[in-house]
Amino acid sequence: MRGIKEQDLTLDTPGQGAVLVVEPLLPQRIRRPSDALRFLLTLLSLAAVVLLALALQRTLNGLETDVQAGTGRAPEVLSAASGLLGGVAVLVVPVAFAVERVFHRDGMRVTQGLIAAILALLISYAIDEWLILSGPAELKQLLTGGRDVEPLNTVLTPAIAYATAVRMSRRPQWRALMWMALGLDVFALFTATKVTALGVILTYLVGLAVGFGTLYGIGSANTRPPGSAVLAALRRLGFVPVSARRVEDDSSGSRRYLVGLADDRRLAVTVLDRDRQVAGIVYRLWRRFRLNTETRRRAIRSLRAELEREALMAYAAQAAGARLPRLLGTSEVGTEAALLAYEHVETRPVGELRDDEIDDRLLGQMWEQVRLLHAHRLAHRHLTGETIHVDADHRVFLGDARSGEIASGDLLLRLDIAQLLTYLGTRVGPARAVSSAEAVLGADTLAGALPLLQLIALSRETRAAVRRDKDLLPSIREQIVALRPQVAVEEVRLERFRPRTLVTIIASALAAYLLLSQLTRINLVSVVTSANWAWGGVALVAAALSYVAAAVMLRGFVPEPLPLGRTVLAQFAGSFVKLVAPAAVGGVAINTRYLQKRGVPPGAAVASVGASQVVGLASHIVLLLLFGYLTGTQAAPSLTPSRGLLVVLLCVAVVFLIVLAVRPLRRLLTTRVRAMFSGVIPRLLDVVQSPRKIAEAVGGTLLLTITFVACLTACVHAFGGQVSISAVAVAFLAGNAIGSAAPTPGGLGAVELSLSVGLTVAGLPGTVATSAVLLFRLMTFWLPVLPGWASFTYLQRQNAL
Repeated sequence: MRGIKEQDLTLDTPGQGAVLVVEPLLPQRIRRPSDALRFLLTLLSLAAVVLLALALQRTLNGLETDVQAGTGRAPEVLSAASGLLGGVAVLVVPVAFAVERVFHRDGMRVTQGLIAAILALLISYAIDEWLILSGPAELKQLLTGGRDVEPLNTVLTPAIAYATAVRMSRRPQWRALMWMALGLDVFALFTATKVTALGVILTYLVGLAVGFGTLYGIGSANTRPPGSAVLAALRRLGFVPVSARRVEDDSSGSRRYLVGLADDRRLAVTVLDRDRQVAGIVYRLWRRFRLNTETRRRAIRSLRAELEREALMAYAAQAAGARLPRLLGTSEVGTEAALLAYEHVETRPVGELRDDEIDDRLLGQMWEQVRLLHAHRLAHRHLTGETIHVDADHRVFLGDARSGEIASGDLLLRLDIAQLLTYLGTRVGPARAVSSAEAVLGADTLAGALPLLQLIALSRETRAAVRRDKDLLPSIREQIVALRPQVAVEEVRLERFRPRTLVTIIASALAAYLLLSQLTRINLVSVVTSANWAWGGVALVAAALSYVAAAVMLRGFVPEPLPLGRTVLAQFAGSFVKLVAPAAVGGVAINTRYLQKRGVPPGAAVASVGASQVVGLASHIVLLLLFGYLTGTQAAPSLTPSRGLLVVLLCVAVVFLIVLAVRPLRRLLTTRVRAMFSGVIPRLLDVVQSPRKIAEAVGGTLLLTITFVACLTACVHAFGGQVSISAVAVAFLAGNAIGSAAPTPGGLGAVELSLSVGLTVAGLPGTVATSAVLLFRLMTFWLPVLPGWASFTYLQRQNAL
């Protein structure tokens, strides 16, 4: 501990004599996480209200009409009185509150409120000017109703920001007066048609946001009780402290004190501060949203609930015979904090031990403590190097009772075992971690934890260590399976969804929005009636031939014989799977499964499909460059590449250099490339030995591209469009690449948008390009769904998938 300075001493002067509390003086102002959380939630509410208003314009206009009609019936005397009282009260109440605070020498709070009011005035004025001069017409109409009114009221916004920044909500009488003043003023504004319903809502939210932002930016008065108040609370519990010093905070940021008593005992005191209850709330909310019900924890608990939870777990663990520091008492410290007084045990965390200090005896003690907890259905839920301690006699103690659960289900108990297994695996290796656990808990108990050895189930610190050692979890699983090779363990799904799923949902929503915005520009009935269905028939034939081409291509990369008919059906089945999987995933999974059912070994099946993907990608790039070159030179007598092609190549080179320069991206690229080429080269060598297979592979690859380009060209001609085949090929190849990379099912939205843009750039009118793309997607994506489903069902019944 650093040297003691005069400013590090807090003097406690009770009746029994003065006690010096060695602690840094608490800061006069702190930034409360709760203010930051409220600020973010207010901004989210603001954005949600604006989006909802734009989506429900008619409903909001009807509501506005009803409100105006209702307030318009108010007697003129009442309107005039409310206007006068409200306008005066909105100014008088804040001033009166400021005077009252100044008399109580709380001028800093008034200053903070004035800063918030000034900021709110400037912000609301800037928003008003922007909306009136250049804002979206729909939003301007909703906020002004087409009248000469302020979108955001520049009187109410500062008043709300002021009331928020001075925390008037904590003073019931003043809060009631302020709400009354605001209500009267809003009523008067409605009767005078000087405000709209949406304007009032946004005024209130902007005022709140500015108030909370000011509170967090400037900070609030620190209401945390000092060490002297902690000692006073201990005296009420019957203890007689003679010394006290603050030690390092615990892992959750709670203050801790080491207190010496008159009877030579020492207490380890943990102080729970109310303003720390929402610390880390974003992470906890994310975990609560992502994990299943039984594994998640409450994101926010009150101070009283947190105190009771930790105390109950500590008493239950003591009753179970587990070795935790003994809880001697609890108490509130004023209204803003509470304390838990533990018997002090001189220990050090296992995380500070060297790896060679963790012997088998110590490992056995750790697992014995876990066994005692689990025998009484107690789950610790945070078994890490920071919460497991060792004293001078090498006895193991458990800490951090706050994270525990009583009356736990089997899942939480198994999670404890998985967490400790993984942590010890990072310290002493998988073999010793598993063998030490098996000696205490038994092989069957370890087998029960096997399906919970997942990254998401681990604590934050352990997850970071596992990410650095990718082979750790597989090694632990192998060690457990070696103990019980034939044990059947049901798979456990801890996550409600994976982050990739969330990205897919967001991308799908964005794609749907873009697609709908395209559809609103054209008349679908006119698309159907105006199309030349002779060209539509050509497009349908070309789309059907694409499945034959895909089957021929797959046959070319598989040395084993494949029947053409069933292989074509497998490609149709892949079109059905694209409804629920990204374009680059569904076909690969179906083809791999089909090859395995045909007797091709799993490794060879994956290699064959991978080889077809690699060659297809290479041909895709070559054809894109070739057709791009031809497109650029059609109008020029020289063979100089087009400027657009050079720009595209330059952009691709820049992106490639960025990927190579950023280490995580480079690692991701090399991992993907290694996985793609793993086993591909040997498979290609097998194919090269057969001229017939070479012809099928090359011919099928080229034919697949030709059929798609022919289908899109026919769709363009079906609506009277005239554009070169090379330009159509460039648009298709670029759009197909974007669709394969998009996470949406079948590249939905991304393909339509990219193809429409590509054809428009090639010279087609926008409506013709959109109509042609919709017809193309109808032929290649939507129509094959029904035969794809039939093929999928048939192949499953025939045990071919």
